[in-house]
Amino acid sequence: MDNSIIDQGFSLMLFGMGTVFVFLTLLIFATGAMSSVILRWFPEKIVEPTAKKKRTPAATSGSPVSAATLKIIQGAIDQHRNRK
Repeated sequence: MDNSIIDQGFSLMLFGMGTVFVFLTLLIFATGAMSSVILRWFPEKIVEPTAKKKRTPAATSGSPVSAATLKIIQGAIDQHRNRK
C-alpha cells in the first residue's frame, strides 16, 4: 500500500468516469434499439392534410373588425400618442 492520496483519487476518478461512459454508451444503444422496435411494430400513420376552410370576413367592408371597434382602437392610439 504505497499509493498516495493523489494516486487513489486519480484511480477513483478514472473508475467513476469510465462507469459513466459505459452507462451512457449502453443507454444510447438501448434507446436506439427501443426506437427501432417501436417503429417496426407500431409504425406512424401518415396523416393526410385536410383542406383548409376559407374564412369569411365579419364585416361586409372587407375588414374583419367592425367600424365601432376601429373607432375605439383609434381613440386609444390617439390618447396614447397625446400623453407626454
